[in-house]
Amino acid sequence: MPQRIEAIRNWLDAQWKTQGTDIAQVSGDASFRRYFRAVGPDGTPWVVMDAPPEKEDCGPFIDIEKRLSAAGLHVPRIVAHEAEQGFLLLEDLGDVQYLEELNEESAPRLYGEALSALVTMQASTSTDGLPLYEANLLRFEMELFRDWLCREHLDLKLGEQEHDMLDEAFHQLTMNALEQPQVFVHRDYHSRNLMVSHPPLPGIIDFQDAVVGPITYDLVSLLKDAYIRWPLQQVDDWAMGYAEMAVQSGLMPASDKEKFQRWFDLMGLQRHIKVAGIFARLYRRDGKAGYLDDIPLVLDYILEMEPKYEMIEPLCKLIREDVIPGLQAAD
Repeated sequence: MPQRIEAIRNWLDAQWKTQGTDIAQVSGDASFRRYFRAVGPDGTPWVVMDAPPEKEDCGPFIDIEKRLSAAGLHVPRIVAHEAEQGFLLLEDLGDVQYLEELNEESAPRLYGEALSALVTMQASTSTDGLPLYEANLLRFEMELFRDWLCREHLDLKLGEQEHDMLDEAFHQLTMNALEQPQVFVHRDYHSRNLMVSHPPLPGIIDFQDAVVGPITYDLVSLLKDAYIRWPLQQVDDWAMGYAEMAVQSGLMPASDKEKFQRWFDLMGLQRHIKVAGIFARLYRRDGKAGYLDDIPLVLDYILEMEPKYEMIEPLCKLIREDVIPGLQAAD
């Protein structure tokens, strides 16, 4: 898109009263957004978000940035934006994702900071007017598994019994999500969207899809990450440590701790079913093949829960006998 790159340069030149500003692409993401780095006249690095207006709406990003900033969280400060062209000039949080820094030694500190920030985000961020993570959206997300992974990518011919099984599983997981306390939800609070930047940590990005939804959703995104895995007992220990903080912060009553493990486990199933479908869609619809390599881990998270929850045994049978062999045959 050389025309858009030239438009970005012209916009920056006008902002800074310079000529010939150099920009370099630093990343894209699963959407149509791209990010460029530019150095201002005083030597300060900045990031430009390029969100083509016909594909992406900058409005939600701007709205959520204001809400998170007001809550005291570290998000990229917006210093200028051009809505008609879809350009935003952002504070540069650097290039170091949590994913690159996480190891057995650093994990307690990094996750401790991320969990503290999560509690702050849920307890202090305004949710006025945000969309609800309601039943139709939760169900739509899980249908991506059936539509994009099973049918479009693997060409599986599911029978009536298998369709009924998925319908019932999706219903149970939706009910689990809706019965939880409803809070601010980032929707992609994981190691690729948390930055090791200047304090306070973490730097938080990719928050434009925020909604009001289940208290365990972002916790699952963080601790059962599609890109890095930790032993189940360690994950559960972190999750219950978060539950203590949630009670202390008034996010939920102490009595909810009895239900919290089940909420967390089943919320993980909802997210992983969704993510497996999204990764297949990113390949089939958008030509982004790299996400296919992350599907097996997502499916492993689902299978890991089978001994605890009899209700998912038929789903796990489908994954073991049809989905995983199909993925292996497609390699």
